[in-house]
Amino acid sequence: MTTTHLHAMLIHFPIALLLVGFLSEIIALLSKNKFYKDVAFYLLLLGALGAIVAYISGSYAGEGMEEGMLEIPMELHEEAALITLWLSIITALYSVGIYYFKYQRNWTKWIGLLLFTVLVVSVARTGYLGGQLVFKHGAGIELALPEFETKPAD
Repeated sequence: MTTTHLHAMLIHFPIALLLVGFLSEIIALLSKNKFYKDVAFYLLLLGALGAIVAYISGSYAGEGMEEGMLEIPMELHEEAALITLWLSIITALYSVGIYYFKYQRNWTKWIGLLLFTVLVVSVARTGYLGGQLVFKHGAGIELALPEFETKPAD
């Protein structure tokens, strides 16, 4: 297994965790149900940790691909990933601070939702650029002909 394969396997977890966490946050705001608020909180924390792991694995996966025709798309994806990484950390720390200090005000909920929204948009952009690297530019794709069994000549 290569670092490119590892990155491709790992990246889907923080994407799913953050998107479902954001959906839970929306449901919590609309329903005022504490269960969904707790789910959103823990999924955000897990998603932020996953974003850290995904960023590190992506750094290793991208080594050697920074030159040639992949240079610009790779730089765009790396920049988007770094923004997503920091947004996930900031949003998680904000939520931990609100949770720890039990400072639940109406404006803190809206700031948290705004941060989470910006984070989810950033996740989507980063994922789109990563998909472009693979499906448009062929980054990390290993081309090989299938091995056929040959019959010995009579």
